[in-house]
Amino acid sequence: MEGEQIPNMKRWIVLYPVYINSKKTIAEGRRICAAKACENPTCIEIGDCCGHLKLPYAVELDKAYPRDFMQRGRVRVLLKREDGTLHNPAISSRKQLMLHVAELVPRHPGRTKKQEPVSTTISGASKSGKGGKKKRG
Repeated sequence: MEGEQIPNMKRWIVLYPVYINSKKTIAEGRRICAAKACENPTCIEIGDCCGHLKLPYAVELDKAYPRDFMQRGRVRVLLKREDGTLHNPAISSRKQLMLHVAELVPRHPGRTKKQEPVSTTISGASKSGKGGKKKRG
């Protein structure tokens, strides 16, 4: 992988697509509020958005999110230079990075073409009826 020529990539922050996926719950790994999150982001889109924000990044497609190992890929991002100065003064924390990326992903050029309803039938078919346990008495 390309990680060898960049020093100290272990110190870069990791961004899994789950962190900013509005379709996931907080228990499933979402890290920002659903209103600010975006729908099913990919590693490539997240990487492109980091590039747009002028941040060095590396997409690792061989890695998986521990809670959902079927979801492959993550993005490593460098927020600060070696001397401690920020690459992008607008982004000083992981949370700010997630919010910025989640805002940019829906405007990604690969996304604007295929913005027709992707899976309305699946998301619309939620479980009906009352949930919970039945009382025994």
